[in-house]
Amino acid sequence: MNADKRGFKHSEITGNVIKAFYEVSNELGHGFLESVYGKSLQIALLDLGIKARLKIEVPVSFRGQNVGTFEADMLVENCVLVELKAVRALDKAHEAQLLNYLRATEIEVGLLLNFSMEPSFKRMAFDNARKVGSRKCLSIAELLSAKEQ
Repeated sequence: MNADKRGFKHSEITGNVIKAFYEVSNELGHGFLESVYGKSLQIALLDLGIKARLKIEVPVSFRGQNVGTFEADMLVENCVLVELKAVRALDKAHEAQLLNYLRATEIEVGLLLNFSMEPSFKRMAFDNARKVGSRKCLSIAELLSAKEQ
C-alpha cells in the first residue's frame, strides 16, 4: 500500500495532482469548460512525469446485469480517479458522483477538483475492504481495456 505516515493512500500522487491543479488554475484562470481544464491538467501532470488518462468509461451493473456506463474524467497513475468541475461551488451531488465512481471500481482514492473563481478540491477515499455486496468492483485492467474497445 502506498500510504504516508498519516495513513493517506497515494498521498504523493494526490499531492502532485493538487500541485498541477493549482498550476493550471493560476495559468488559465476560471471560465473555461471542464474539457479544457482536463487536457491542461493532463499536460501539467505529464510534465511532472505522471501518467494521466482522460475519459475512462466505467460500466455500472445491478444484480449482475450491465445497466449503463459512466465516464470518469481522469485516471492518474492507474490508482487515483479525478473528477473535474468548473462550477461556482462544489456541492454534495459532486461528492456523491465521485464516491459512486470509487464504489464501482477497485480504485480507492479520488480527487474532486473545481476550477472556479476560488479553486477548491476534495480528496475522497473508499477502501476496498468496505466494498461489499453482490456488485463486482472493476479492476484497473478492466477499466483500461474498456477504454480501448
